Amino acid sequence: MEGNAGRHVVVVGGGIAGLAAALHLNRADAGLRITVLEAAPRVGGKLHASQVAGVEVDAGAESMLARRPEGKELARLAGLGDDLVDPGTTRASVLSRGSLRSLPRQQVMGVPSDVVDLARSGVLSPAGLARVPLDQFLPPTLVTGDVSVAAYIRARMGSEVVDRLVEPLLGGVYAGRADMLSLDATMPRIAAVARTERSLLQATRSITAEAPADAGPVFTTLRSGLGALPAAVAKESCAQIRTGVTVRDLIRTPDGWRLVTGPTRDEEVIDADAVVLAVPARPASRLLRREVPKAAAELAAIEYASMAIVTLAYPRTAFPEPLEGSGYLVPPVEGRPVKAATFSSVKWPHLAEADRNVMIVRCSVGRLGEELVLQRDDAELTALALNEMAEIMGARGLPLDTRVTRWGGALPQYDVGHLDRIARVRAAVAGQPGLAVCGAAYEGVGIPACVATARTAAKLVLEHLRETQHLRET
Repeated sequence: MEGNAGRHVVVVGGGIAGLAAALHLNRADAGLRITVLEAAPRVGGKLHASQVAGVEVDAGAESMLARRPEGKELARLAGLGDDLVDPGTTRASVLSRGSLRSLPRQQVMGVPSDVVDLARSGVLSPAGLARVPLDQFLPPTLVTGDVSVAAYIRARMGSEVVDRLVEPLLGGVYAGRADMLSLDATMPRIAAVARTERSLLQATRSITAEAPADAGPVFTTLRSGLGALPAAVAKESCAQIRTGVTVRDLIRTPDGWRLVTGPTRDEEVIDADAVVLAVPARPASRLLRREVPKAAAELAAIEYASMAIVTLAYPRTAFPEPLEGSGYLVPPVEGRPVKAATFSSVKWPHLAEADRNVMIVRCSVGRLGEELVLQRDDAELTALALNEMAEIMGARGLPLDTRVTRWGGALPQYDVGHLDRIARVRAAVAGQPGLAVCGAAYEGVGIPACVATARTAAKLVLEHLRETQHLRET
């Protein structure tokens, strides 16, 4: 695109969505002046890595979907394509009824498609297992609008499938609750068959059968950790990156937008031809209150879950048996504070190569409604993780090093009606030319989904700038 030299686009938010938006803007028009404003002292949001026992380990997200192209494409655009690596294993377990049991292979986000495979896993009790095939004989469960994940799946397959399979898998993604999360937003493939198929079991069989045999690994990461991605994207975007800058007001002007930053006594005014809001729903709501109140009200209603990740670096000899698989998930019904454990040095061989004598384990703590456990100090959270490893995996002695990372208000909750809410937000924002939104609050919490929203936001802004330039020239 030509003719936009000197035009100024401000991206509010330096997480991966904001940085990706800046990169896509720059690639489409190198003549644009792009500024990224980030309130935190660093860019990257939940993508951050640091050393634990001398090994560089992600403190936030440690993988991204490989079967959606946007994340890998962003890594390649940032010059990190050769750094992409596959997991050594994706075989996971579920802690059910006090024991580790293999996660059924034939399932879609915990919804089983093969009763024999499900029985072999031992995750469900005999009564829970017997309930599943009744799905094929029950009357249809009519789903015309959005419903909660739990409401639909429980009606078809019973409570144990929800409690012991769906809950831990959804919890790993959203740290949320199946009785609140939207079927349409979090399980779109299941939602589609819920409107057309009588049997959920038959429908999930069709879904799993459609998966190509050579699809490759579901997840990927960077050898240097996903924490290396933000800095590389920021550099490639050629944007001016300003950290420690909080935007407190967004005002429409005759020529574009005005952003007010900093405290009142020391405020700064920044003018822009277009703005991309790449911040979580609540701060986006505050910035939109003046000019787009309908969108602001919708975004203010999105709830967020908090969590913490306790990273433990053990001597490999601390475990009586070598750890196998990528880790395990813990259903809420087990009543344990740790909701998942990842055997990072097993899942990612490059971490094992960094130090063969160290076993890195990451324990996730906290779900929506469990904020009380997160009020404990770092030492107490570490003790919870150590007890988990001792009780479940037989770990002996103390780790070589530990790290506690808290992610307050990190994960947006896609409650029932989420997609309609986001449609209303986008419609309201579309009424303000030169304004776009992106990030995890909208159409997916993973890196590829965030990048997709960033690319859309960049496209909308560029179209606006092209139109205004054309009007000026005519």
